[in-house]
Amino acid sequence: MPAHDGNLKNFNGTEINIDLVSADVGWRLALMRYWLGEKLDPRTRQLIADELERRIFTPYTSSIQSGQPRHWWLTTTNNWNAVCLAGVTGAALAAIESRPRRAFFAAMAEKYVENFFKGFTPDGYCSEGLGYWNYGFGHYAMLAETLHRASGGEVDLFDRPDARRIALFGRRMEILPGLFTAFADCATTAIPSPPLMAQLSRRYGWGLREVEARGRALAGTHPYTVALYAFPAPVAADAAEKPAAKTPLRDWFPDAGVLICRPDPAAERALGAALKGGHNAEHHNHNDVGSFIVALGRSTPLVDPGNEVYTRRTFSPNRYQSKVLNSFGHPVPRVAGKLQFPGRKAAAKTLKTDFSGPADTYSIDLTAAYDVKELKRLTRTFVFSREGAGRLAVADRVEFDGPQTFDTALITFHGWEQIAPNRLRIGKAPDDVIVEIETDGGEFRVVSEKIEEDLPGGRVPTRIGIELTEPVERAAITLTITPAG
Repeated sequence: MPAHDGNLKNFNGTEINIDLVSADVGWRLALMRYWLGEKLDPRTRQLIADELERRIFTPYTSSIQSGQPRHWWLTTTNNWNAVCLAGVTGAALAAIESRPRRAFFAAMAEKYVENFFKGFTPDGYCSEGLGYWNYGFGHYAMLAETLHRASGGEVDLFDRPDARRIALFGRRMEILPGLFTAFADCATTAIPSPPLMAQLSRRYGWGLREVEARGRALAGTHPYTVALYAFPAPVAADAAEKPAAKTPLRDWFPDAGVLICRPDPAAERALGAALKGGHNAEHHNHNDVGSFIVALGRSTPLVDPGNEVYTRRTFSPNRYQSKVLNSFGHPVPRVAGKLQFPGRKAAAKTLKTDFSGPADTYSIDLTAAYDVKELKRLTRTFVFSREGAGRLAVADRVEFDGPQTFDTALITFHGWEQIAPNRLRIGKAPDDVIVEIETDGGEFRVVSEKIEEDLPGGRVPTRIGIELTEPVERAAITLTITPAG
């Protein structure tokens, strides 16, 4: 891709590097050449073989053996590692005739894919977001299946505890049926990839029959998935007959500081929520410590706005000029007029967790996320109640050394109105919510602003600010969110 060749070395032909696209194209061409065989024109078969050698196999081997050209993704911990290793290894196993040489590529995949796991927290959370889990872990699954079949079952990258935990991430991100969590660079409409979920369900015996059927129907997105469902590997009878597990009331990622809260299964049209602690040096990071999402029915009236359209700025030192990537575009406080700062030090500290059937409480200290010398302490406490149609209370408490300004915010893609001095209605009926505002330590005003950044589909989020009208030394703002109906 042009964005991956900023120095134009590949464009000018002075160096050949493997990136996300070239690795994937190489694998696709290798598969097509193998499948079609002699039905391809001999010149085409030779051209593919020559270009695979020139663009993939030779530079990769040289990179492993001499360090040149440098392929940084061999040791990175994000999606690049799994995607590029899957493409290179898949192409090699399909196109290289020499058995020892194929073994080299397989062995290097086993070695370097270990770095991919370092990008996840021990609880299996993917900070890159659900879309990149589909992409990165999806390619890991493709690599695992390829190595498993090529080795006659001797190499099984699925059969490890960390892979099993990460495989569950897609299921665990579901707030309400069909509505998923969209933190980090993730589309707000993202869902777990049906072909990937079908493969994982079959491999781990989850019993997701409808998902498996849908995955087969959509298998034509990559030659690999075509092959997976055209020539399925056998599955043990006990795995094939295993019933699907019930969805729990909550999913808690203690290492990542992320809590997914679901309503009582008996409740009709009840709230669900996703609550985030974390830190501001995550993969595809947004400055979003303390963010949250509220789901109701078939909608998310209160959101984390998700990703922006990628430009040069997105992956540059100017990334956080974007009002959807910095904390202005997230439902978190602004402290003494300052937004959260990026980096690992800007982290939430878990103060309390109390989970039960009726309610879940998650309390975090946000002080470290703000570079404000007067700030003594800032905490946020989420209380998610399953009583009736559900309720989420978000309580911020702040203390300063001297009077400072303080505000918090809600983010929505929907319309809203202030129906009373302390009440807002947000969303589109029947999935709209009421927000009751309570302050301790000062009066407040409600100020809204359209966030004019380039988002997919031209969507424009609104930041609804709840601002204390005067500087304070100590104050609290509590937002209580309930279904409007």
